[in-house]
Amino acid sequence: MGVSYKDIGLVNTKEMFAKAMEGKYAIPAYNFNNLEQLQAIVTACVESKSPVILQVSKGAREYANATMLRYMAMGAVQYAKELGCEIPIALHLDHGDSFETAKSCIDSGFSSVMIDGSHLPFEENITLTKKVVDYAHSLDVTVEGELGVLAGIEDDVVAEKSTYTNPDQVVEFVEKTGCDSLAISIGTSHGAFKFKAGQPVPPLRFDILKECEVRLPGFPIVLHGASSVVQEYVEMINQYGGKLEGALGVPEEQLRQAAASAVCKINIDSDGRLALTAKIREFLAEHPEEFDPRKYLKPARTELVKMYKAKNVNVLGSAGKA
Repeated sequence: MGVSYKDIGLVNTKEMFAKAMEGKYAIPAYNFNNLEQLQAIVTACVESKSPVILQVSKGAREYANATMLRYMAMGAVQYAKELGCEIPIALHLDHGDSFETAKSCIDSGFSSVMIDGSHLPFEENITLTKKVVDYAHSLDVTVEGELGVLAGIEDDVVAEKSTYTNPDQVVEFVEKTGCDSLAISIGTSHGAFKFKAGQPVPPLRFDILKECEVRLPGFPIVLHGASSVVQEYVEMINQYGGKLEGALGVPEEQLRQAAASAVCKINIDSDGRLALTAKIREFLAEHPEEFDPRKYLKPARTELVKMYKAKNVNVLGSAGKA
């Protein structure tokens, strides 16, 4: 017998997305792998009064353990209440690669799942996505599908080149699968090396986004690979022994523009990893005598809170929308 997300105190994404579409902002979808990242995400979203989607990749689930993650999500809901604001929190599988993975997450209390069949032929993507949708909807869990392929590397998701979403396919895909939201490819990419250093950053394909909006009026669109790769953190990592020369991300002004359109969910993972790593490297370099993880994780967590709040306020427009 599975565990319902409702028993954990989570919400699915239906109402979140409806409000975001109406208010012209995007829900932050932040990936987490450990306690400090989760604490920072919830703290930042409570303090900025933002709804939030807690994202777990297949790799993060294997790292943290499925049972542990369920109780961490339950703890996140209670932690938000203790901080004084009951913000809407969804727990979402990011880049699920099989029906079995999606089902396992649904049965363990996830309120939303993504099934990524974008690497498959179109008809096979529809078949896989519909299978997940049929099971998820029987338990009131929402499903995100994907059309188009993002370049870059994120955990087990690897692609050398982007394949832009074909707007001619979006209506058929949504109608045949019954998915609740659709991730599209318009020029974002996974990882910290999204573009080539020394070359102009190509603008996102807002023409494709606009055409998808026309074909699917009022339907929630999702952007993956949307970290801006904050240069302050890249420089700090390199200053203290790292090797991230040439790391570049999506300009924040382009993400702001996307958030004011049909894009109602924006995924951010790499920026969290960079902020955490940068502050840990800085602390250990300046305090070589320390070996207590609490000493170096605390300033890293504080920096994460600052970064996530800035995203909610300045990029996604979700602050004050809880």
